[in-house]
Amino acid sequence: MSRKTLLVLIITVAALLVPVSLSQSAAATPVACSVTWGSQKKMAPSTVIGELVDIRSGRNECYDRMVLDFNSRVDGFVVSYVDQVVEDPTGVPIPLRGGARLSVAAHGPAYNDNGQPTYTFQDRNELLDLTGYQTFRQLAWAGSFEAITTVGLGVRARLPFRVLTWDNKVIVDVAHTW
Repeated sequence: MSRKTLLVLIITVAALLVPVSLSQSAAATPVACSVTWGSQKKMAPSTVIGELVDIRSGRNECYDRMVLDFNSRVDGFVVSYVDQVVEDPTGVPIPLRGGARLSVAAHGPAYNDNGQPTYTFQDRNELLDLTGYQTFRQLAWAGSFEAITTVGLGVRARLPFRVLTWDNKVIVDVAHTW
């Protein structure tokens, strides 16, 4: 075998091995999920109010996310861990699965000016299918009264969370760990 052929063979084998070693090291590196959010009450005053039109959720490597979608800009909310989420305005307790409960109240009704619903659901106790989520356990309807819509979010444990508003959304992220 000539030196040139041997050199080409060595370079080819090395080139084939590099992606394998890189992918193995990347797969072995855990995702850094450091959060500084905390678990205390978070709130923001309302300057604009939209009508709730959808609720959805998603999973991230570091947190589970719930999004309240409104038909126009919204910015007011109160989100906190509570001993018991209660229905607004009756005060009836809402049972939730999980080791902790978040009350999520957004400043915006789930009905229009004529009193017609803008958000509807099939099961008030299971607004979304949260099967497979690492942190979320259950999302239940707690009411929409006097332009404030409330849902109860059952989570695995009292974990750090953050609340974001972006255009027509109120976003709640709950971390998987401290």
